[in-house]
Amino acid sequence: MSTAPALDPARTALLVMDYQPAALALLPERWDCEALLARMEGAIADIRASGGTIAYVRVGFTEADWDAIPAANKSFAPLAQHRLMHHEDPATAIHERLTPQHGDIIVRKIRYGGMSTTDLDEQLREREITTLVVSGFSTSGVVLSTVIDAADRDYQLYVLSDGVADPDTEVHNILLHRVFPPRAHIIDTAELRTLLRAD
Repeated sequence: MSTAPALDPARTALLVMDYQPAALALLPERWDCEALLARMEGAIADIRASGGTIAYVRVGFTEADWDAIPAANKSFAPLAQHRLMHHEDPATAIHERLTPQHGDIIVRKIRYGGMSTTDLDEQLREREITTLVVSGFSTSGVVLSTVIDAADRDYQLYVLSDGVADPDTEVHNILLHRVFPPRAHIIDTAELRTLLRAD
């Protein structure tokens, strides 16, 4: 049973980050992508049913974005060089199984973190969101960057252990068991449903 505090849906947002075909294609076969998507469909439905907010974060670049990436940027310079992840490429769209609805937050980013190159923080604060439930691909990329950033911004944080995945299983496990716990409550999608219903 979870020892995490119950969630106030009115103050809670589920972050659905980098759930894009181009990103999920990098997931090794040992991860069951269909099961991962099914769990996220359930988590999104639970948050919606409780009156919470869904916030989608996707990565995608314009020509100007690529041109502004310096060669010294070890992670993103190769994307710019090869003109990968164009923001209008269907492979960078939010996965069709997790399609946003009217009223959801949707932001496009051009670096790892969900907040550093977007107005996500401002949009959340406008809605008086104080708690974030974090999901995404990958654990060592967008999830790590966003958890650290959001912790510094004083959000109450929950990480969905079965709503995050990473090509490197060892790194994924270290993050979930050693790095995230001082900053976030680690729960799974079943616990999420329970915490949303708790008084």
